[in-house]
Amino acid sequence: MPKSTADATALDLGVDRSSPVPLYYQLAQQLEAAIADGRLAAGGLLGNEIQLAARLGLSRPTVRQAIQSLVDKGLLVRRRGVGTQVLHSKVRRPLELSSLFDDLEAAGRHPSTTVLTNVLRPASAAVAAALGVTEGAEVRYIERLREADGEPLALLHNHLPAGLLDLSGERPAATGLYRMMRGAGITLHSARQTVGARLATADEAGPLGESEGAALLTMERTTFDDTGRAVEFASHLYRASRYAFDFQLLVR
Repeated sequence: MPKSTADATALDLGVDRSSPVPLYYQLAQQLEAAIADGRLAAGGLLGNEIQLAARLGLSRPTVRQAIQSLVDKGLLVRRRGVGTQVLHSKVRRPLELSSLFDDLEAAGRHPSTTVLTNVLRPASAAVAAALGVTEGAEVRYIERLREADGEPLALLHNHLPAGLLDLSGERPAATGLYRMMRGAGITLHSARQTVGARLATADEAGPLGESEGAALLTMERTTFDDTGRAVEFASHLYRASRYAFDFQLLVR
């Protein structure tokens, strides 16, 4: 069955020639926004760049440069004999105390989870310090691969106090940890979080569908309940090509 046409030529696009912003960049930003809000649907074909150039009064190299910038971001792909196809919209997540599972559902995405490891093991010095337990004490360790719409998005590594939650059976694959905590009567209150970036190792790249050395976003978080007890120490890896953190900055 042929792919549907995303039809960029039908979008309300325009460029401002008096702006210092390059024309290709103006177009690229508008196309990226259309991918993000679903006007250009994942799996569809972008349409005829010659018609798009003629409609906007732009040269074909300018339109091609705009499209190539989105190819470089992983939002579009050029397929020989098919055309330029929309891949996906990047997941943009606000920096707040929320679950990736819940955030994906709220954004209209379809999260799924594969549990890779679910064991009790001795706490390392770093884990013990984060959870406020003795080094070597038994803690629950769970590693999961989170997908959005069937595409790998993140590797999630979580340490929890032993006995905090019932993580037996299929429960960890069916929903998010924070939803399970709320269901167990745990009230999440605050967290300390650090965001960074690094390159993927071979072991990390495989499950995420990336190449070794691909850019990853990192997040470490220690979460506390309303009694001040540490209930989670998380160390997560996200595909930088598919994921971004959103910050709101206020003047002090």
